[in-house]
Amino acid sequence: MTAHVELRPADAAVFEQHRAVLLGVAYRMLGSWWDAEDVLQDAWLRWHGADRAAIADPRGWLVTVTTRLALDQLRSARHRRETYPGTWLPEPIPVGTQVGDPAETAQQRDTLSLAAMRLLERLTPPERGVYLLRETFELPYAEIADTLGLTETNARQLHRRAVERIGDDRQRFSVNDTRHRALVDLFLSAAATGDRAGLQAMLAEEVTLWSDGGGKARAAVNPVVGASRVARFLAGVSAKAGDVEWWLVEVNGGPAALLRLGTRWSLMSWETDHGRLAGIQLLANPDKLRAVGLFADDRTPPAAARTAWARL
Repeated sequence: MTAHVELRPADAAVFEQHRAVLLGVAYRMLGSWWDAEDVLQDAWLRWHGADRAAIADPRGWLVTVTTRLALDQLRSARHRRETYPGTWLPEPIPVGTQVGDPAETAQQRDTLSLAAMRLLERLTPPERGVYLLRETFELPYAEIADTLGLTETNARQLHRRAVERIGDDRQRFSVNDTRHRALVDLFLSAAATGDRAGLQAMLAEEVTLWSDGGGKARAAVNPVVGASRVARFLAGVSAKAGDVEWWLVEVNGGPAALLRLGTRWSLMSWETDHGRLAGIQLLANPDKLRAVGLFADDRTPPAAARTAWARL
């Protein structure tokens, strides 16, 4: 029987010191804010019950435990996502939430974007674990192997496969500059008025739109591909909604828009490629939108759900 180890205030402080990093690990692994918080609670219980005096590297120990717990959760979540009604998109991070190291690198910020989170769904759980630990936290393969219970050779192979699965799509991202803002402003204006020709002119020829309603809001069951089809879909959504308003916001460290389509809310984010929109994510599942403080009966977004573009 394992003896109870009293949790001293200093031990609790160590966990809190690394909380943001651990949340960043769990959220990137799972693409779900609520599941990430569950994993963190389990990690806290493991820390509470551990022989902490024997742990030489608390941060490394906590990252290892959190990663393994998230992998177990992800394997279960993947079964649920296979029966998810329509396209599954990641849950956005609540505005103002600190996830990760304050001194994080550009690569760490990139893997937190909604576009990157969607791309990670292409990977198996082991590939996702290796890819994130290597690309986001730049851990050596030997440490990754130890964390995930793999051989170093296997860790290298999984990373190589993960990079191949994601491919060149990881180079597509939203650029936070004046040109990008102008493109977004024009796009939203055209979408609100149902200007199909104007919309199509801003889209890359092979643009893809992913729409997630979770079976609780109107959404395309399959991804919509091609500039003409995407423009027609968006114009149709605008026409059906009638009353359309939007607010520019910051979500997952990048630009997005809160859209009120009649009485329903959606969150839209974009991927750009050579000055055109190459990917659009339209999140309408009301359960996921609660993560950014939106509720079905709100006519305007609460102050906590809005940020100024100047912050981007």
